[in-house]
Amino acid sequence: MAGGRAIGRDVHFYNFAEPDKALGGLILNSSYRVTLRSTGHDLTPTDEPLQPGHYDIRSYSHKDTICITYEPCIIRIISQSSTDRDATFRMQVRERDGKRADRDNWSTFHAAHIFPLSSEGYFVQSGFSRWITNRIGERDTGINSCQNRLLMRSHMHEQFDGFYFSINPDEGYKITCFNEDFDGIDGRILDPVLDELLRWHFRQAVLANMRGAGEPSFETEFPPGTDMMGEILSGSTAAKRMEAELFSRLGSYDIAWDSQKPIGQS
Repeated sequence: MAGGRAIGRDVHFYNFAEPDKALGGLILNSSYRVTLRSTGHDLTPTDEPLQPGHYDIRSYSHKDTICITYEPCIIRIISQSSTDRDATFRMQVRERDGKRADRDNWSTFHAAHIFPLSSEGYFVQSGFSRWITNRIGERDTGINSCQNRLLMRSHMHEQFDGFYFSINPDEGYKITCFNEDFDGIDGRILDPVLDELLRWHFRQAVLANMRGAGEPSFETEFPPGTDMMGEILSGSTAAKRMEAELFSRLGSYDIAWDSQKPIGQS
């Protein structure tokens, strides 16, 4: 069943000429403040509705800019793979981010993909592959590279894949939560990773959470006896989600892509 991202929003966007039609919204967190444009003064929290006017949602830094566009937002599910090559990159991520592991205990850590396995064709066709500097041979797209990975707790992996939080490389690698911040990570700063991929993820998170009613979020746990296919096919985005599920599960197989399309496609 798909979840609703609009639930819990405390800020809503409207066109002044159509005050009854919400264009989108967000759950305001500590990273942003609301100001009245005419005065530039910050608004204090209140249960009273805002009066008609022009308001700005601003970062506490002048560098941070969020733009909501008509760019498509991809359907994404949790990305996992299990090839020998993937295991090598996973170890590289651990070596890079190993300071987070306590007594070499990695049991609750995942090497999460920034760009999802299920969109490998888009990854190559849009030119993201060229930013990966440690590809192994021409057939390696780089999507499993440690440069497309972040080490994080398993429960946060699902939140990251669902675009519920992201890292903004243009704001000093600051974490921004688009949902309730249960883990206290909003506003924290990470070590630099690959800017181009993080920038893409952050833009997707903005579109998924702030535009319109938000993109659907999906259950990832199917207990024994659950009709997994029925759950997927009954959703509003069944075809796109099924495609994402198939590509994610086939991610352990080597798939070669040229600059325009998968090799072998007519």
